[in-house]
Amino acid sequence: MKKTRNILAFIFSLYLCIMSYYLYTHQYYNVDLEAYVGLVYKSEYPDMKIEDIHKKVYTELKGTNPKLFGITPQDEEIAKGENTYYKVLSENPKAYEEELQLFSVKPFYNFINLMFFKLGFKVTTSIFLTSILSYAFILVLIFCFLIRIVKNYPLAFIITILISLFKPLLEASRHASADSLSCLLLLLSLYTFMVRKKHLAATVFAMLCVLTRPEYFILYSFLYILVYVYRNSLQIKTVKVFWSYAYVLLSFFLIQYFNQISWSTLFMNQFTQVQIYPVSDPDPFYFPDYLNFLKKTIMLDFNGSYFPLLLLFIVIILANRFSLSSKKSWAQCLFFASVYVSVFLRYLVFPSLANRMMIGFYLIIILSLIYIQNSKTDIFKNSLEAGK
Repeated sequence: MKKTRNILAFIFSLYLCIMSYYLYTHQYYNVDLEAYVGLVYKSEYPDMKIEDIHKKVYTELKGTNPKLFGITPQDEEIAKGENTYYKVLSENPKAYEEELQLFSVKPFYNFINLMFFKLGFKVTTSIFLTSILSYAFILVLIFCFLIRIVKNYPLAFIITILISLFKPLLEASRHASADSLSCLLLLLSLYTFMVRKKHLAATVFAMLCVLTRPEYFILYSFLYILVYVYRNSLQIKTVKVFWSYAYVLLSFFLIQYFNQISWSTLFMNQFTQVQIYPVSDPDPFYFPDYLNFLKKTIMLDFNGSYFPLLLLFIVIILANRFSLSSKKSWAQCLFFASVYVSVFLRYLVFPSLANRMMIGFYLIIILSLIYIQNSKTDIFKNSLEAGK
């Protein structure tokens, strides 16, 4: 048995190296890259003028990927003016400086990018390393979690490999985005809380997750409500629940305090009409445009995601085990309900269900279903028992 574990551990390590190399050599240069590069330079060289940062960023990116700015006005666009907007940014340092505010609301992600840059990596390499290493650590965490659930190393290995090929996870790991890092921090916060029983560490990871992607605050709010409701079964003191949530709440409001761009301007910039100067001269917001956009897209976006398919498996698995008198059954139902309500509330704030942005939600659903269906032992000591 020990020999099998060692062999699988070696194969898994080799697999992570191969996949990391693949992701490094198949990077996707999305248009967010120029903003993250600018934020790294702005932090590293605070005295450098925006005109110099602007020139440095676009010179480097055009040299790396000349097609990045090849979008034409004739190409399909979601928000009015989206395609010409990127051309304006490449020519206008003032507009570029204001665009950076759209991406400064992810301070921990930008901090990690800066740390890799300080270690001597090229700025673009630094940004992609954040996504690639997050991908590798996500798989390590999933493997450790599955080993504790199924008590079967080969099965845990096979499931982890299959999850590693999950398209949204691979997409997020190829993009210059905070998706992979925020997913890693979300999984770490849940793992340390439910499995390791390290409540302080779980709070820290939750704070960092919100500082990486503020919209995860919605999910955490519902999860804290569940923890409060079942605090006695989880054997956690009420005061710890409130203090933990207070710190997560503080992280969210710190971002809002320093954020210079309102939600309405962010919505318009992404979905209706691009704002050239979102800080100094944003266009007026029209609520009917917002409602019309939601009505046109919400069902198409939801059905185009993995959420309906996962919901089908949730219903099948929970219905097979559900009991009206079981606290465990109700806790499971409330957990999945919290996830789906969080997704819809997030959609009201930022009407997009792009699959790479949803990997955190997808993975906690998948791992929870695997636990419910296949667990041979109750890894959650003092957790809810059926009928109690």
